[in-house]
Amino acid sequence: MASVSFNNIEKNFGKVKIIHGISFEITDGEFVVLVGPSGCGKSTLLRMLAGLEDISGGEIAIDNKVINDLDSKDRDIAMVFQSYALYPHMTVRENMAFSLKLRKASAEITNKRVGDAATILNLDPLLDRYPRELSGGQRQRVAMGRAIVRDPKVFLFDEPLSNLDAKLRVAMRAEIKALHQRLKTTTVYVTHDQIEAMTMADRIVVMHDGIIEQIGTPLELFDHPGNLFVAQFIGSPSMNVLRGVLHIADGQTWVEAQGHRWPANNMTQAGDGQAVAYGVRPTDIRVGAASTGIPAKVIVVEPTGAETELLLEIGSSRLVVVMHGRTAAQPDDVIHLEIDASKAHLFDGATGTRLV
Repeated sequence: MASVSFNNIEKNFGKVKIIHGISFEITDGEFVVLVGPSGCGKSTLLRMLAGLEDISGGEIAIDNKVINDLDSKDRDIAMVFQSYALYPHMTVRENMAFSLKLRKASAEITNKRVGDAATILNLDPLLDRYPRELSGGQRQRVAMGRAIVRDPKVFLFDEPLSNLDAKLRVAMRAEIKALHQRLKTTTVYVTHDQIEAMTMADRIVVMHDGIIEQIGTPLELFDHPGNLFVAQFIGSPSMNVLRGVLHIADGQTWVEAQGHRWPANNMTQAGDGQAVAYGVRPTDIRVGAASTGIPAKVIVVEPTGAETELLLEIGSSRLVVVMHGRTAAQPDDVIHLEIDASKAHLFDGATGTRLV
């Protein structure tokens, strides 16, 4: 196991700067997920850590040892790729043992490590099969097994589940998390899927356009997003956001948006009349009484079983509400919404920075 540190990391492709001075620390044994939209630089950052991309500026260190100039094979890391990258002419056993063969490890050590990894990943019945004889999930487990046998200081995962179907992705998420809890190896995991990030990470690093927007635990990012980008990226369905004007008067605080008053907590870091973005998560909106709630027109009703998702229209804005249970509401009906002020999020209308 090992700590990993990024210190003012930059990456240029020609004259185009992709990574803009990123710095953060990963502690020994931590599971950190780099998440963000396509093109944000997360895979490039991982590939620099792996030694597959040159570093244009700054330093990367593993256990306080700078590795900028070390070859990939000398960094004591193991990487699991999106494409599995298995040798088609080798059996599962041979694929898993290949890195040890290159190191000229003894047959005894090789057999033990391959056997232990196969047991952990339930691959024992598949050891003599070839990759073409395996399902996608089985191939991914073989790729993980090949990484495990190396006993590296750091595991790297580059969107390993994106080629799997939805049901298998859920199962593999649990397997990877259970594997980390068992081995306690420092892990850096890249994904664009924020559900993967929320369910697997000890801490999440949210990236956008080559910078870090926020770092925190999954619940910290969900409950207290530092800016509008994080607020709308983390959480599914994403946070509803309305543009409006903040009002503070007579001991009350609210936002005027789409012709209605939206309740908010009292605050000191914003002033009356300030332009704001008002955010509320779909699960934090209640359908209430007509006499007190904000009227909204139903556009779409999407039952999912235990929950019902409603797409609503209020003025020129659309909101999503997730209800527990079922509803009799139909398209074109008017329902009324109630919002607890403590559940509202406010962001500066110009910068997007969190206000409360």
